[in-house]
Amino acid sequence: MQIHRSELSLLEKWLNKPNRKPLVIRGARQVGKSTLVRQLANKNNRFCLELNFERTPELSDFFVSNDPKKIISHLSTHFKKPLDPKSTLLFLDEIQTTPAVLATLRYFYEEYPELPVIAAGSLLDFALRAPEFSMPVGRIEYFHLNPLSFEDFLIALGETDLIEFFRTFSIKEAIPLPIHQRSLELLKQFWLIGGMPEVVAHYSEFRDSQEVDNIKQNILQTYQDDFHKYGRIKQIPLLRRVFQTIPGLIGQTLKYTNIDRESKSTQIREALEDLQLARVIHLVYHSHSNGLPLRAQIDLKIFKVIFLDIGLQCAALKLTSLEVINGPDWAWINRGSLAEQFIGQTFLKLIPTYQSPELFYWIREKSQSTAELDYIWQYNNYIIPVEIKAGKTGRLKSLHYFIREKKWSFAVRFNMDAPSFLHESINLPEEGNINFRLLSLPFYLAEQLQRLVQENISTD
Repeated sequence: MQIHRSELSLLEKWLNKPNRKPLVIRGARQVGKSTLVRQLANKNNRFCLELNFERTPELSDFFVSNDPKKIISHLSTHFKKPLDPKSTLLFLDEIQTTPAVLATLRYFYEEYPELPVIAAGSLLDFALRAPEFSMPVGRIEYFHLNPLSFEDFLIALGETDLIEFFRTFSIKEAIPLPIHQRSLELLKQFWLIGGMPEVVAHYSEFRDSQEVDNIKQNILQTYQDDFHKYGRIKQIPLLRRVFQTIPGLIGQTLKYTNIDRESKSTQIREALEDLQLARVIHLVYHSHSNGLPLRAQIDLKIFKVIFLDIGLQCAALKLTSLEVINGPDWAWINRGSLAEQFIGQTFLKLIPTYQSPELFYWIREKSQSTAELDYIWQYNNYIIPVEIKAGKTGRLKSLHYFIREKKWSFAVRFNMDAPSFLHESINLPEEGNINFRLLSLPFYLAEQLQRLVQENISTD
């Protein structure tokens, strides 16, 4: 079954750009990079010449020359296929195994721009960090690819009417209770199934939860099988411990002792950085959030982690669909961490594909006044504090601390309740009332955040 990808339209825009540069797709293994490129070629009636350098490394010999037209001529002879640039797409897959081939992309841009070229590699970031290697800066474009979003998942299930409802919803409207309940049930399914393309394709066609869990476990094992490719053979046992521990620590400011008391903090940090380079985890840094950009104010020593995909997190935690769906009001211990994983994963999808993915949060560690905001999100020139409540209700103590300290008057909350736009007030004995507006959204509207903030922040 072919899965709809919202990114396909973005790749088509790249394909039709008059000043198109070779495109480098970066993303974790099995997020669908190769399939997406094939879909692009098929939809636009192009022959996709796919070279996989992991399976056939000898193909790199074609790229010894720096003359792209000669390279294509030799490839045409080898594959016995005329390669017209107007009807061909050259796809260089798993290019991290032969990083020298990446250097030739500059010549395709400078001397043969009429031929569209896409490169991809699941462990590409490891090649890019090598000191002897340099990318053809200014002559390529990056495209960061993540797992499927919740709305992509709904499209795979045929819930297109519901997506149209989400995309036209206004905060001034009330959501009928049956639609709200149906949306929460589908959200629960997504939290369990996740957004890995192979998993979603199988679930949408067969609804076989047991086989879905088997596929997810295989993906998790595949990531661990890749550890020997990271270049730190002695670190493999520690990499496994870190990889297996992280799903249970999502939502917590990370302390190295919670991962492994026997290893040095520098070793654990290196393992975390390797897993981030492989894109199977994302580090979320504390930002002081006094202004923009948020990255300029981060503390590299204070961070938490989210996993690549919420469905894989469930698989790693051994949460089965039967346990979760039959649980009373989702009364299971990891509900809060899944809520934070879901929002973090969604925020990564909201970042333009040409930008490097990054997430931030805020923490205040003071005696008797500790506070932590789940995420700090930048929207245009606004800093948006984001609070996450796994259920319908919950105190907003940390949010109040942030607003009191930063004097910001617009915030977002995600929970299981119906959406609302509230006028809140914090009473301070010495300063009087601090007023702010709270956009409260159910989790299933997370992908509509940019639009709904734009519609309501102007009234602030």
